[in-house]
Amino acid sequence: MITKEIKNEDECFKLLETGGSYRSTSATLMNETSSRSHAIFTIFCEMSYIKDLNENENEDEIRITNDAEEYLNSKFHFVDLAGSERLKRTGAVGATAKEGISINKGLHTLGNVISSLVSKSKHIP
Repeated sequence: MITKEIKNEDECFKLLETGGSYRSTSATLMNETSSRSHAIFTIFCEMSYIKDLNENENEDEIRITNDAEEYLNSKFHFVDLAGSERLKRTGAVGATAKEGISINKGLHTLGNVISSLVSKSKHIP
């Protein structure tokens, strides 16, 4: 996992593009750049602002009170899962075929986990 601090949306898009360049892809009959790896891109947004300014009665300056600063935080997850094409359709052989099988097993397991979470099952696979 790599963590970088950014200041604006241009830096964010550049970082997303850089991260995408590390992705593993491979050509198949269905897709020239089929994803062979999963990726998660998380953005943490932090913002603070002054909500209340009080003028100092004795001087001509503005004083910020302790409770004047507000903080807002949010988190966004962008998830790109590797493709799950059927091997017959992709024409994949060798290492690419093995990757496809592994990807499909992982996606099947993820589906089971999500189903269990949604049904509020006591057991999560």
